[in-house]
Parts: sequence; structure tokens; C-alpha cells
Amino acid sequence: MRMDQRAADEGRRINIQTDFVRTAAGSCLIETGNTRVICTASVEAGVPPFLKGKGQGWVTAEYAMLPASTGSRKKRDGIKKDGRSVEIQRLIGRSLRQAVDLTKLGEYTITLDCDVLEADGGTRTASITGAMVALTCAVDKMVKEGKIMYSPIVHQVAAVSCGVVDGEPMLDLCYQEDSHAQVDMNLVMNEQGEFIELQGTGEGRAYTAQELQTLIAYGEKGIRALMAAQREALGEKARHIGPKPPLVVASGNEHKLRELQAIFGDYYTVVSMKAAGFHDYIDENADTFAGNAAIKAEAVCEAIGLPALADDSGLAVEALDGEPGVLSARYAGDHGDDGANNALLLRRMKGKTARQCAFKCAIALAIPGQETVVTEGSCPGVLLEEERGTGGFGYDPLFYYPPFEKTYAEMNAEEKNAISHRARACEKMLAYMKTLHGGEEA
Repeated sequence: MRMDQRAADEGRRINIQTDFVRTAAGSCLIETGNTRVICTASVEAGVPPFLKGKGQGWVTAEYAMLPASTGSRKKRDGIKKDGRSVEIQRLIGRSLRQAVDLTKLGEYTITLDCDVLEADGGTRTASITGAMVALTCAVDKMVKEGKIMYSPIVHQVAAVSCGVVDGEPMLDLCYQEDSHAQVDMNLVMNEQGEFIELQGTGEGRAYTAQELQTLIAYGEKGIRALMAAQREALGEKARHIGPKPPLVVASGNEHKLRELQAIFGDYYTVVSMKAAGFHDYIDENADTFAGNAAIKAEAVCEAIGLPALADDSGLAVEALDGEPGVLSARYAGDHGDDGANNALLLRRMKGKTARQCAFKCAIALAIPGQETVVTEGSCPGVLLEEERGTGGFGYDPLFYYPPFEKTYAEMNAEEKNAISHRARACEKMLAYMKTLHGGEEA
């Protein structure tokens, strides 16, 4: 056992807190044992002179140890940094450039600043691991702001230190171990187990091939644990790492985009039509949900040249021959006036005892060079004579679903998503997407 009771192949406790600096495009505080580093990502329009006009971006880094980060005060770096800081920031920069397809970043520069609050060994590797998290957070913000259509991050990157101490190979050295290590090694790897950087130095003595293999095995194990911690800290933002091909959705509704990403994320990265650069008006002039969905999907697909998804949905009441149907959102005249729409529907249904109805949804997928595919879903119910519930929107307070003995407006999100017309249409579309990928998840 080691001085902190860890096994030889056991890494230190790791904690990553995202969005640690609110003013940064992306940030985190990473703690590995007693080493603590603030990593921030700043995004600026433009690139260095040697990249101008090449249609690609740049990722670079700076590194510094704050004065009280070590036992004795470290002087601040001036205009000319010390050689060690320059070496480390170059390592961080070239490591994180391996995570990004710079041609998909556009002409933006992302600067990763790594400032060591407390140093207890492994500051450079902690900086790389934390910078990966900050970079991903910054990309998430760029996508949401429409600066880029989808993530340029093609690899997950993390780093860890190893060494031979008193003749024993060990993972993730603290300062006391590192200060008298006979062999010092740093590993930077991606999620495929490929090496980005492998720095090994025999400081006290030379090392054997067997020791090298042991250190590499320890390092791979440590990096897998670090990558799991990165993804856990990032949560939903982890979807930006190694994204699937883009699927442009004919909508700007952020809630709908998140819902569709959760459903189709195994096969596509869902982006809004605005983020893809589509701002044209689409005339939804069909008399069916399927027709309108296809019109929207095909318009976006033709303009952007990428797969596009669109949906159209509404309420169909049997006693009104299917009204409001495709006019559901503008039944009373103004688009989205829920109160007026509900009031008009109740007036037209006054005195009618047959109140069967259904929410219906059609989803269209248009892929360049292929025939548009449409799937449909329906949820049957009963139209009430007065509103019940405060959740949802549109006709939800009037739509009663007998199996749950609730209106849509009385259901929580989990209940509604389990039986909704959109969920049923999405389920059929998901089954079709699986056939495109040979029945396997991407």
C-alpha cells in the first residue's frame, strides 16, 4: 500500500465541477487528490495569421501555477514565462487539438487557460483532463448560440501520470511520490485507446520493457476512469463528444430539440434549422399532418443538403369531421392563441354527446437522394366540456385520456411522453432508422 493507502494501479479521488467560472464560455474546477486546477475556455472570432482564409479554427492553451499553489510562493509568470510553463501549455494545446476537427470549428479560436490553485503532482495531466471538459462546455454554448451547427469534437481526451517509486510501478503520483520517483511518465490518450503523447523518462535509473508495459497498462486503466468522470460531470453536454451525423429539425423549439435528441441520438446529432442556416418561410398548405410534415422536411433537406426531420400534429375531433386538424394551432385565427382555440372548440362542440377525439402526429424524414419517409402516431381520448389541469399547452386541458383518468394537462412529462401521439410516431421512425443502420444502434 502507498502512503495514502491506494493500490499501485489505483488513481486518486477525482472531482470535476463544471461551469465553475460563470463568465467563461466553458469552465471547470478539476480536483485529482489534492491537485486543483481551474480550466476555462474562451471563444474568439478569428484565427492566427497562418490560418486566415483556410476555413478552419484553432485551439490553443495557456498554463500557470498561482503563487500559493506550492508550499513556497511561486513567482508569477511575467511577459516571458518560465520554460516549464511554456512546455506544459504547448502539451495541453497539442493534446486538445487532437480532440477537435478544426475544419468543422469554423474560423474561431478557443483558448484553454489552466490555472493551478494547488499542486500536489500531476498538474499537467489534470490540466489536460479538465481542459477537455471546459472545451466541451464551450462547444455546447457555441452550438446553442448558433455560431456552429454541430460539435467539431471528434475524440475524448484525458491524461494521467505514472512512475516507478522505490522499484514499484504506480499510477497517478502525488507530489511526495513524484519527487523521488526513479521513472516519471505522462500519458495522453483518446477514447479509442490511442496515444496522443507518451512521455517517459528514467530520472533515477533506466527502466525495463516490462516496467514500461506495466506503466502503460496502469495509465490506460486510469484514463478510462478519468473519461468516465469527465462524462459524468458533463452530463447531457457529453453528447458533443464524437457526435453522430447532423439531423436538421424544422423547428427552433429548444424543448422539442432536446426531446428528439434523446430519442434519435444513437443515429444523429439533432440541430435546429436556424443553426443549420435555414431561415426561409415554409408554406404548410397540405390538408393532412403527413403532407405538412413532408413539405417542411423536404424544404429544409433541399436547401441545406443534409437529412431533415419535421413533424406536424394536432387534434382531430370525430363529431367535427376531424377539426381542428391541420388548423389546430390557428383554429381561431391567430397562431398559438390557446385560449381562443379552446373556446372556439368548446362552442362548436356545445350540445354534442359524442366527444371522441385523438391527438395525431406525423413525422417526416427527408434524406438527400432518398424518398421521404413518414411515420404517424395517434393517441385516442375524450374531449371534456371544461378545462382540467394547468400543465401542457394547446388543447391539453380538454383532452382526457381514460386509461390514466387524467387530461394531458394533468399528466407529468413522463406519463405524457409514454403515451403521446408524438412518442408513438417517433417510436415508428426510430424503428425505421434502425433499418438504415442494419438493425444496430450507431
